Amino acid sequence: MIHSTPNDQALLAHLRASAHTLGFSQIGVAGVDLSSAEPGLLAWLQQGFHGDMHYMASHGKKRARPAELVPGTVSVITARMDYLPQGTPPDWQAQELARLQRPAEGVVSLYARGRDYHKVLRGRLQKLADALAEKAGPLGHRVFTDSAPVLEAELATRSGQGWRGKHTLVLNREAGSMFFLGEVFIDLALPPTPAVQAHCGSCTACIAVCPTQAILGPQRLDARRCISYLTIEHAGSIAPDLRPLIGNRIYGCDDCQLVCPWNKFAQRAVLPDFDERAGLTGQDLCALMGWSEEEFLQRTEGSPIRRIGHVRWLRNVAVALGNALRATPDAEERQRLQAALQTRLAHESVLVCEHVQWALDQTYHAEGSSP
Repeated sequence: MIHSTPNDQALLAHLRASAHTLGFSQIGVAGVDLSSAEPGLLAWLQQGFHGDMHYMASHGKKRARPAELVPGTVSVITARMDYLPQGTPPDWQAQELARLQRPAEGVVSLYARGRDYHKVLRGRLQKLADALAEKAGPLGHRVFTDSAPVLEAELATRSGQGWRGKHTLVLNREAGSMFFLGEVFIDLALPPTPAVQAHCGSCTACIAVCPTQAILGPQRLDARRCISYLTIEHAGSIAPDLRPLIGNRIYGCDDCQLVCPWNKFAQRAVLPDFDERAGLTGQDLCALMGWSEEEFLQRTEGSPIRRIGHVRWLRNVAVALGNALRATPDAEERQRLQAALQTRLAHESVLVCEHVQWALDQTYHAEGSSP
């Protein structure tokens, strides 16, 4: 059954007020006809750019057809929530870029340093739907946040949350790109909110900075080369030619966002959920390699990092330690890094052992000789 309302603007005003109370920065409304996005999606999948993310291909065109994903859907409410920790300093971009120049420091993507955003947004999107139902009456709905075959960025741009940057992320003039997206599929007809113009101009900073050249051109990303994909989504061995390019990034990569001029306008989170957890920022790689599985699970409880598991965590840290060895001229420091790696050389996981051995082999590159 499709609902309607005689006062759409009053309903949208109520929705915006509720969203603000719940910590959302902005809400919009999109229609369900995403057919114009289907050719691009299919071409991207056919080129294999999704890598091991088979779920993206398994749903096929359903990703671009909200009414097929959730039968009865006639509108999609989009929401965004800023995630920079509340204590983030004004020069945060420069500080984060400086971390990448400290080889022995493990770098975790900014969004993953606090509580798992899936849990935070999902609960608040549900409350947003409840608030709408209080005003509009019984409502058929389903909430999503990076949790199903939904074209989030497409829906966000169509509903005016921002425009698609050349790195494929959504950019907003007042908030940059440091925010999460969520959706509420509803069986209530609401007027779509207008899209906004793109404002990247001739800037190609995000394309130029990508360490692995995963951004092939404006809005063209080969996820198989993306460091976020390699350190999070990819479960197997990381290609040897890509390992040196990962540097000291152990979970995700923010480079394309750190150099984006629009992120000087990035907003701090309203919620304390995204404040940095102790032990995940500015940590020494040797200490991180020493985490037992129990310690890993304890330290990442309620964090998005937990889902990669201890084995992938050690794989990532091993690669970073190898890159630190390659970059370190000091013999004493190299010995310290080697000692940390050797503690995992006999690990029960073949995947961990492979990457640890590769990392130890980087000693020869650092010393300028061959094995």
